[in-house]
Amino acid sequence: MLRQRAAMATYEYRCQRDGSFDTILPIGTAGMSTHCPSCGGRAVRVFSTPGLVRTPTALRQAVDRAERSAETPDVVSRVPGGRPVRRSRHPAHARLPRW
Repeated sequence: MLRQRAAMATYEYRCQRDGSFDTILPIGTAGMSTHCPSCGGRAVRVFSTPGLVRTPTALRQAVDRAERSAETPDVVSRVPGGRPVRRSRHPAHARLPRW
């Protein structure tokens, strides 16, 4: 018989005396308060941003580029990427509409 593992998450708590600390618990089991591991006093849960340590490299680089370009956008002289446009030398093609 296979046992399922509970997914774990890191929860942040703050003790008034000792400050913040992290606790790893199964997802959905964290209470609004717990005991401080240093003094044993009451520590309340702090809701913070999740740690995104497993962001794929390509996504992280794209986000970094987007953040940098918000303040100082890159100036380009042509559309990046793609292959060069092939121009026909046939005289009738020159009269075709361009869009």
